[in-house]
Amino acid sequence: MRRRSLLIAVPAGLLTLAGCGDDKSDKSKSSSSSSPSPSGSAEPTAKIVNGPVPDITAGTKFGEKPTVAKGTGTPSSDLAVKTVIDGTGTVVAKGDYLQANYLGQIWDTAKVFDNSYDRGAPTLFPIGVGQVIPGWDQALVGKKVGSRVELAIPPALGYGKEGNAQAGIKGTDTLVFVVDIVNTYNGKSSAKGKDVPQDNADLPKVGTNTDGKAPSIDVPKKPAPTALVSEYVIEGDGGEVKDSDQLLVQYKGVLWADGKEFDSSYQRDQLAQFSLQQVVKGWAQGLTGKKVGSRVLIVVPPALGYGDKPPQGSAIKKDSVLVFSVDILAKM
Repeated sequence: MRRRSLLIAVPAGLLTLAGCGDDKSDKSKSSSSSSPSPSGSAEPTAKIVNGPVPDITAGTKFGEKPTVAKGTGTPSSDLAVKTVIDGTGTVVAKGDYLQANYLGQIWDTAKVFDNSYDRGAPTLFPIGVGQVIPGWDQALVGKKVGSRVELAIPPALGYGKEGNAQAGIKGTDTLVFVVDIVNTYNGKSSAKGKDVPQDNADLPKVGTNTDGKAPSIDVPKKPAPTALVSEYVIEGDGGEVKDSDQLLVQYKGVLWADGKEFDSSYQRDQLAQFSLQQVVKGWAQGLTGKKVGSRVLIVVPPALGYGDKPPQGSAIKKDSVLVFSVDILAKM
């Protein structure tokens, strides 16, 4: 089984797809991670200094797994931050979902306690909002995509006096991280790829704008399909989604009957994150096999949606056919 990240603190109340989960989803999310929470109820404010940080002795290019020397001398009691490679991409903002590869080790021993490179995929998490250790929150906001950043984090900005027994981290250990910032996502993020012709007059037409605004969904005045529809609107070039994946998406949902919107992440200006095992079958089946970076039209018949049990308080009625535009931004 793939080793879990020790860095990320997964809260019980993660944003889920509004109206498309069930009571089991929150329970499963709150119990599915053994990751530790950030230490303390309030983050200490860090003074950021340029060093010292240990030398990177191998794997010096962005995206390569680095080898980092053992720390020498006494580490700073402040947060040491060094931009090793200065990227040219988007600036990371507080509240973004940051996608990054990283390696973490202990200053005194150079013992590696966690790294994403060996897992073969970058990690994705909210930054600057208390969902990761304070040293990360305070060091990485303001950095650019494409940057490699090295951190030396004192205990108060890591796991505190308690340390992290699972990782072999003591309460007195300074932590050293090398972080490659792969991407950043927020409420203005959109699909990226090539437009795919929408030639079927019997299906809804979805807008292809990629400016972060909600796309239009024009439902034809025709009978709804009785089977699930899943078609590219914009085809990305990322990896294919598996039925076990957890995704980060933008989405908009309208009713086939009248074209009225009933739910949208764009309206909340907040991305949605969820496991495909915790949403309606139409989503799980419709997104499996699609490429990350894509915009997908999904038409969900009642049997794969809510059938005769629509969510209370929603505009969805009994046996509604649902139409979605879904931008698959990243896999979690």
